[in-house]
Amino acid sequence: MKKCSNPEHPHCTFWVLPGETVCAGKHPQATTAPSSYDLLTALRSTRSEPSATALPHAPTHDAALRTASSPAPAPVVPTTFMPAAPPAVPAAYQPVQAHLHISGFDPRAAGGRQTLKMELRGMSATCAPQLTLRLRSDLIPRGAVQHDFVRTTRGDWRPVFVEFSSRNKEHGQYQIEVEVHSHLDGAVAQKWVCTFVILVPRRDATLTEIHQIFLSTHKNVRVMADDASIARVTGGDGCNLDVTARNAGIAHVDLSAPQGKIDMGFTTIAWDEELIEVDLPIASHCHPHPSQAACLVNAAPEAGEQRQIRLFALEECMLGRFELVDPEADVLLSHFSPDGQDNNGLTRRLSGRHAIIRRSQQGFEIEDVSRYGMLLDGVWPGKHKPIALRLGMRIELSASIKGIVVLSVTALLAHGVILHRIDHGARAECFYLLLPDTQPTPASHLATPQASCLPVLFHRNGGFWHLDTASGKETALAPATALDKLSGFARHKRFASEPYPECWIIRTEGAALCDSNALTA
Repeated sequence: MKKCSNPEHPHCTFWVLPGETVCAGKHPQATTAPSSYDLLTALRSTRSEPSATALPHAPTHDAALRTASSPAPAPVVPTTFMPAAPPAVPAAYQPVQAHLHISGFDPRAAGGRQTLKMELRGMSATCAPQLTLRLRSDLIPRGAVQHDFVRTTRGDWRPVFVEFSSRNKEHGQYQIEVEVHSHLDGAVAQKWVCTFVILVPRRDATLTEIHQIFLSTHKNVRVMADDASIARVTGGDGCNLDVTARNAGIAHVDLSAPQGKIDMGFTTIAWDEELIEVDLPIASHCHPHPSQAACLVNAAPEAGEQRQIRLFALEECMLGRFELVDPEADVLLSHFSPDGQDNNGLTRRLSGRHAIIRRSQQGFEIEDVSRYGMLLDGVWPGKHKPIALRLGMRIELSASIKGIVVLSVTALLAHGVILHRIDHGARAECFYLLLPDTQPTPASHLATPQASCLPVLFHRNGGFWHLDTASGKETALAPATALDKLSGFARHKRFASEPYPECWIIRTEGAALCDSNALTA
């Protein structure tokens, strides 16, 4: 509060309330520049909630700063003070507390088929309406499988059922690695992971032993009664119980159940696994068509060209006999006669698992694991004795009968090997055996003229890529890719997502090779 400041009435003694434009004698008051107290009060108001000591009528923060830094403008009527909005602060990222509810597992079915029911719970409503579920485990056929979570009209997620078999599996614990992907414009926008363990019991294990093992890892309440004592549990919600009564003991469980007799038995084995969201790099080069094995098909091969160029991206590649149902090998070989391919006859003299090609410290090596033998440049190396591959090496399967399958090492790459057939199947196929997620170095390639004309291919991010050595451009290979526009490709070629698209290969149990639906990490 201050006295009247009208210059035409210097002797006026009326008091003027803050913010008033006239005194009690109706004398107009001049507008003055805000004081330091007004500036500080306005500044504090922008930082926090309005204080009880703040002036009810004060200029805005921006106006106060302009007035303090420039000459006062013409007198104006002050307006009611409105605190400036605080600067926008990006909200902290809140991870989604999602989890998988897993049920339906029955460890009593040792050696039989199993079905897991997976329900997605707690996922944010802002994610994509369809999520990709990827599972990898030694229990799952072909090592991996992919499914989709689809949102229903009610807002929840449709459950997914995964089948596997423990037949011919050693008893013990097996990990199942889970990945859930949310896609945006074809790229992975969000990723959640978790890992859980499945118990494969002994074939002679009793039901009590199986459930005790399960409860020992999942229980949160355990009650024991020994030597004629009484164990009692009342109340509780969402408890996994392990109740044991020995030597004439009595175990009583009452989980807030209604009045009456309750039959206690082994409950359904079910549990929740928390999904942990993984941070993804800003620039994600996700492959549009992931695959571990594929084929380049030439519809009209010219002289010297193969009809199929088979692509494999495996740490260890197994060569073996061609089988339509449950083949044991990755590269399926059959005998070619002058009349064409013969999947019977001499092909039966190849082992289902004949030889392994893997990476070694010196480069790549081959190992004979067959019952019929193998000749390297005409010499049998011995069984289970790895031999380093050399450019131009002649690989003959088998050692007892010549001419069944004859291969030649036509290229030794930093990231793989190229094999050509030099028998009657030379026009039919050749093979790229590549290392997963390995970048090529064309300057270090060793290749014969037969392989030097082939395109430079490699495997990364779960799929196959083409490298243009002149420009350095990398192109992802997919069925929709126009191969005739890439260097090294002849006309009439297309990309197939299976290594043997001309045959219907059925893999039902434990095959090592992943099909087009099985993906790598």
